[in-house]
Amino acid sequence: MSAHTKARTTKELTEIRLKVPARDASRVRHAIGGMLALVGRDARLLDEDVDDEAIYSFEEAFPDSTPGRRLRGLRTREGITQKELAEKLGIRQHHVSEMECGTRKIGLAMAKRMAKTYNLSHRAFL
Repeated sequence: MSAHTKARTTKELTEIRLKVPARDASRVRHAIGGMLALVGRDARLLDEDVDDEAIYSFEEAFPDSTPGRRLRGLRTREGITQKELAEKLGIRQHHVSEMECGTRKIGLAMAKRMAKTYNLSHRAFL
Protein backbone atom coordinates (compact mmCIF):
# COMPACT_ATOMS: atom_id res chain seq x y z
CA MET A 1 0.00 0.00 0.00
CA SER A 2 1.28 3.47 -0.75
CA ALA A 3 -0.01 6.88 0.20
CA HIS A 4 0.55 10.02 -1.80
CA THR A 5 0.04 13.52 -0.48
CA LYS A 6 -0.89 16.00 -3.17
CA ALA A 7 -0.59 19.76 -3.12
CA ARG A 8 -3.13 21.52 -0.93
CA THR A 9 -6.56 21.27 -2.50
CA THR A 10 -8.06 24.06 -0.41
CA LYS A 11 -6.73 26.65 2.00
CA GLU A 12 -6.63 24.23 4.96
CA LEU A 13 -7.04 20.71 3.55
CA THR A 14 -4.68 18.19 2.02
CA GLU A 15 -5.87 15.35 -0.18
CA ILE A 16 -4.39 11.91 0.48
CA ARG A 17 -4.85 9.08 -1.97
CA LEU A 18 -4.12 5.45 -1.21
CA LYS A 19 -3.19 2.72 -3.63
CA VAL A 20 -3.86 -0.76 -2.30
CA PRO A 21 -4.11 -4.16 -3.93
CA ALA A 22 -7.60 -4.62 -5.36
CA ARG A 23 -8.21 -7.64 -3.12
CA ASP A 24 -7.68 -5.43 -0.02
CA ALA A 25 -9.56 -2.31 -1.16
CA SER A 26 -12.85 -3.17 0.54
CA ARG A 27 -11.15 -3.96 3.87
CA VAL A 28 -9.07 -0.77 3.76
CA ARG A 29 -12.12 1.36 2.97
CA HIS A 30 -14.02 -0.34 5.82
CA ALA A 31 -11.12 0.32 8.25
CA ILE A 32 -10.86 3.97 7.25
CA GLY A 33 -14.63 4.32 7.53
CA GLY A 34 -14.47 2.86 11.03
CA MET A 35 -11.78 5.33 12.08
CA LEU A 36 -13.73 8.25 10.65
CA ALA A 37 -16.88 7.05 12.43
CA LEU A 38 -15.00 7.29 15.74
CA VAL A 39 -14.84 11.06 15.26
CA GLY A 40 -18.29 11.47 13.75
CA ARG A 41 -17.27 11.70 10.09
CA ASP A 42 -18.54 9.72 7.11
CA ALA A 43 -16.37 8.06 4.50
CA ARG A 44 -17.23 8.31 0.84
CA LEU A 45 -15.57 7.71 -2.48
CA LEU A 46 -14.23 10.86 -4.12
CA ASP A 47 -16.18 10.15 -7.28
CA GLU A 48 -19.51 9.99 -5.45
CA ASP A 49 -21.82 12.81 -6.52
CA VAL A 50 -22.29 14.84 -3.34
CA ASP A 51 -23.47 18.46 -3.18
CA ASP A 52 -21.10 19.49 -0.39
CA GLU A 53 -17.63 18.40 -1.43
CA ALA A 54 -16.29 18.27 2.12
CA ILE A 55 -12.94 16.50 2.37
CA TYR A 56 -11.25 16.23 5.74
CA SER A 57 -7.56 16.17 6.50
CA PHE A 58 -6.14 13.59 8.89
CA GLU A 59 -5.50 16.33 11.45
CA GLU A 60 -9.11 17.52 11.23
CA ALA A 61 -10.56 14.04 11.46
CA PHE A 62 -8.26 12.97 14.30
CA PRO A 63 -7.14 16.15 16.11
CA ASP A 64 -6.03 14.36 19.27
CA SER A 65 -4.76 11.16 17.69
CA THR A 66 -2.09 9.27 19.59
CA PRO A 67 -0.98 5.65 19.31
CA GLY A 68 -2.83 4.87 22.54
CA ARG A 69 -6.06 6.43 21.32
CA ARG A 70 -5.81 4.55 18.05
CA LEU A 71 -5.29 1.33 20.02
CA ARG A 72 -8.30 2.06 22.22
CA GLY A 73 -10.43 2.95 19.21
CA LEU A 74 -9.56 -0.25 17.37
CA ARG A 75 -10.11 -2.36 20.47
CA THR A 76 -13.46 -0.71 21.13
CA ARG A 77 -14.52 -1.08 17.50
CA GLU A 78 -13.76 -4.81 17.69
CA GLY A 79 -15.77 -5.05 20.92
CA ILE A 80 -13.03 -6.65 22.99
CA THR A 81 -11.85 -5.83 26.48
CA GLN A 82 -8.36 -4.85 27.51
CA LYS A 83 -8.01 -8.27 29.11
CA GLU A 84 -8.98 -10.05 25.88
CA LEU A 85 -6.51 -7.96 23.87
CA ALA A 86 -3.81 -8.60 26.45
CA GLU A 87 -4.37 -12.35 26.11
CA LYS A 88 -4.08 -12.11 22.31
CA LEU A 89 -0.83 -10.17 22.65
CA GLY A 90 0.56 -12.30 25.47
CA ILE A 91 0.90 -9.41 27.92
CA ARG A 92 -0.79 -8.24 31.11
CA GLN A 93 -4.03 -6.26 31.02
CA HIS A 94 -2.53 -3.29 32.85
CA HIS A 95 0.10 -2.97 30.08
CA VAL A 96 -2.72 -2.48 27.56
CA SER A 97 -4.25 0.13 29.86
CA GLU A 98 -0.92 1.95 30.20
CA MET A 99 -0.39 1.95 26.41
CA GLU A 100 -3.89 3.33 25.84
CA CYS A 101 -3.34 6.05 28.44
CA GLY A 102 0.08 6.93 27.04
CA THR A 103 2.03 6.07 30.19
CA ARG A 104 3.68 3.07 28.50
CA LYS A 105 5.42 3.58 25.17
CA ILE A 106 4.52 1.19 22.37
CA GLY A 107 7.78 -0.23 21.07
CA LEU A 108 8.44 -1.55 17.59
CA ALA A 109 8.08 -5.21 18.55
CA MET A 110 4.75 -4.58 20.32
CA ALA A 111 3.53 -2.39 17.45
CA LYS A 112 4.21 -5.27 15.06
CA ARG A 113 2.30 -7.71 17.29
CA MET A 114 -0.66 -5.33 17.50
CA ALA A 115 -0.53 -4.71 13.76
CA LYS A 116 -0.79 -8.43 13.14
CA THR A 117 -3.79 -8.63 15.49
CA TYR A 118 -5.60 -5.80 13.68
CA ASN A 119 -4.26 -6.51 10.18
CA LEU A 120 -2.74 -3.02 9.93
CA SER A 121 0.67 -1.49 9.43
CA HIS A 122 2.72 -1.34 12.63
CA ARG A 123 3.20 2.38 11.93
CA ALA A 124 -0.35 2.99 13.17
CA PHE A 125 0.88 2.31 16.71
CA LEU A 126 4.13 4.31 16.66
